[in-house]
Amino acid sequence: MNAANEIYAIKRVSLDKADAETISGYMNEIGLLKRLEGNNRIIQLFDSEVKAGPGGGKGHLMLVMECGEVDLAKLLQEQQKEPLNMVWISYYWQQMLQAVHVIHEEKIVHSDLKPANFVLVRGQLKLIDFGIANAIANDTTNIQRDHQIGTVNYMSPEAIELPDGMRRLKVGRPSDVWSLGCILYQMVYGHPPFQHLSVYQKMKAIPDLAHVIEFPEHSVPSVVTKNGERKKLDHLKRPVRGDVIRGMRSCLARHPKERATIPELLEQEWLAMREPEVPPAKALLASDETIINPYYMKQLLEYGIKLGQQAQAGDIDPAHLAKEAQRLVAELKALES
Repeated sequence: MNAANEIYAIKRVSLDKADAETISGYMNEIGLLKRLEGNNRIIQLFDSEVKAGPGGGKGHLMLVMECGEVDLAKLLQEQQKEPLNMVWISYYWQQMLQAVHVIHEEKIVHSDLKPANFVLVRGQLKLIDFGIANAIANDTTNIQRDHQIGTVNYMSPEAIELPDGMRRLKVGRPSDVWSLGCILYQMVYGHPPFQHLSVYQKMKAIPDLAHVIEFPEHSVPSVVTKNGERKKLDHLKRPVRGDVIRGMRSCLARHPKERATIPELLEQEWLAMREPEVPPAKALLASDETIINPYYMKQLLEYGIKLGQQAQAGDIDPAHLAKEAQRLVAELKALES
C-alpha cells in the first residue's frame, strides 16, 4: 500500500531452482512490461529487484505491479449462471483482443492463453503475463509449467506435440487466436469447446480434423449443485446470434492460415452490437407491389368503399377496377420514392 492507501500487488518468484534460461525468461518479461508501460490493456510494472538469498542462494525476484481485483476465470465462473448477455461478452471480448494485439505488435506470441491470464483492474481487462518464461523454459521446476495440464482446454492444434516430440506446425499468432476463440466459446456457452473430454481425449480431438466442434443454437446457463453435479437452467435458455457463431468458427479453424486475424476480429459487426444488415424491404418487392402506411391505407379504404358502391350500382366493370388498382400502386410508389 502506498501513502495514498492504494493497493499494489507484489509478485515473489523463487530463483533457487530456476536455471539460467528460466531467469532469462523472467528478465525478458520485465523488459517487455517496461516497454509496454502506459498501455492500458497490459498490467503495469512499477518496480522490480532481485533479493539475494541467505548463504549465497539465488534468492527471489520481486515485482511491484498493479493489483487486479479478479481474474477472468473467476468472472466466467460467476457469469455461467446467468442468461446469455452479448453486451457483457462484447465488452470484455474487445478488451481481450486489444490486449493480445498489443503483444503481437511486439512480435510476442503467448501460446498459453487462458482466462486466468486476464485480470480486471478498476473494471478494465488487462493481460498479466506473456508466456515468455513458459516458451523459453523446459525444466519441470518452472512453476508456470506445472499448470500445463489445466490449460489443454485452450491449446491450439499446432501447440499440441506429436508423440515423437515433433511439433505439427510453427506456433504463431494464429495459435493465440485459437485460444481466444476457446475463451469466447466459454463466454457464450459457459464452458470451453473440449471441456467434456478427458485430458487424453482432448489431446487427440483438438488437432483431429474429423472431430466436429459443436456450436449449439442456444446457450443454457448452469449451476453446480451441493452434490457437485452440474444442473442446466433451461428456463434461462437464450438463442445465439448466427454472426456470433460465425465469429467463433473464424477463430476455431483447425488450419492456422484459415483463422481470422485479431484486426479482422475487432471489425466483426456483432462486436459493435450492430444488427446484421438486412436489405431494404423495397428491394424485395415486385414491380406491381408497394409499401403503404396507415394514412394512405385509410384513404385507400374510403376510396375503395366508394368504388364498391358504384360497382354495386353496375357503373364499374372488373377491367376498370384492375386498371384503377394498378394506377393506385403506381401513385403510391411515386409517393414513396
